[in-house]
Amino acid sequence: MQQLKNQNYKNKYFYLYQISYIIILSKIINEEFNMNKFLSDKANSVIPYVQGEQPKDKKYIKLNTNESPYPPSKNVKKAIIESDFDDLRLYPDPDISDLKNIIAEKYKLESENIFIGNGSDEILAFSFMTFFNRGDKIYYPNITYSFYSVYSDLFDLSEKKIPLKEDFSIDINNYKNLDSGIIIANPNAPTGLLLELNEIEEIIKTNLNNIVIIDEAYIDFGGESAIKLINKYNNLLVIQTFSKSRSLAGMRLGFAIGNKELIKGLKNIKFSFNSYTINRLSILAGIEAFKDEEYFKESVSKIINTREKTKEELKKLGFKILDSKSNFLFISHNKVFAEDIYLKLKDKGILVRYFKKEIINNFIRVTIGTYKEMIIFINALKEIIN
Repeated sequence: MQQLKNQNYKNKYFYLYQISYIIILSKIINEEFNMNKFLSDKANSVIPYVQGEQPKDKKYIKLNTNESPYPPSKNVKKAIIESDFDDLRLYPDPDISDLKNIIAEKYKLESENIFIGNGSDEILAFSFMTFFNRGDKIYYPNITYSFYSVYSDLFDLSEKKIPLKEDFSIDINNYKNLDSGIIIANPNAPTGLLLELNEIEEIIKTNLNNIVIIDEAYIDFGGESAIKLINKYNNLLVIQTFSKSRSLAGMRLGFAIGNKELIKGLKNIKFSFNSYTINRLSILAGIEAFKDEEYFKESVSKIINTREKTKEELKKLGFKILDSKSNFLFISHNKVFAEDIYLKLKDKGILVRYFKKEIINNFIRVTIGTYKEMIIFINALKEIIN
């Protein structure tokens, strides 16, 4: 009898526990719902872009976000230190004309061919709004910069992902005579593989009724820019950034080059969103960084040399390495899974980028750091592989 009473007591306790759990869970769900009711359908549903890790728990060697391992030109620092800080009370030039003129002069174009943005990501967002209507198709590779998918969702476009070849290269035949706009990262990310300029031109001239956007964030590390085709094709927009080869990721500067009508469209969207997306100090930094061609070439050359030396060392360790023409490498090992390498490197204080995505989930992307940082990286890999 006592045993039965004890069992009944346990059952009651168990049921009370279940009821309490359900009540607590219901409260959490209701609170979540009550908070989410203030959000738009888009804010509730969109899956945002995931940035590279920026942990602060300890000092890391950062080989995960494709920043330059070298500081900006000394002229940038000098210009900012010597700037008139009293002027910060005034709005910056909304047209960013001084920086535009310098870029235009370099490429022998007019300032009306140049658009400046708060990083190339902002220009990409403006481009998705400028050249596509809701519901329009937009074509790009199935493995590429993941912000394209985020923007397609955010602006209600119909993304059409074109598969890469087995070797991760782009088959330009898949991009000929399409029925809507195209965006291609060249070199592509995260593979680092490059299309030659004649291949880019083939895509452009077989899509004369479609906008073709070439995202050249990494072009300075081994490719030929499509900017030289701007006067030849009115359907071409080229986007570049100051973040990589000019060491200004923290300043948030990018630029687009295209015919005057395309640039006018971008300006219409920008001035309907925010007249002052570029601050005074960023403009100063951009001007000096662009003017210092000698330092730019020196930094790029060092990164390219370190990249090629790193490739040779990785081959010795049995890695598969794509022939990157960017400031990063995309690598895989047939004996140690990529995620394990990523986690073990992190334990050793080295950050690389791992994408937990189908097709590329056995690859890691490694930014090229200084020569010293890459030696530390290679030595860490030797310990992991062995």
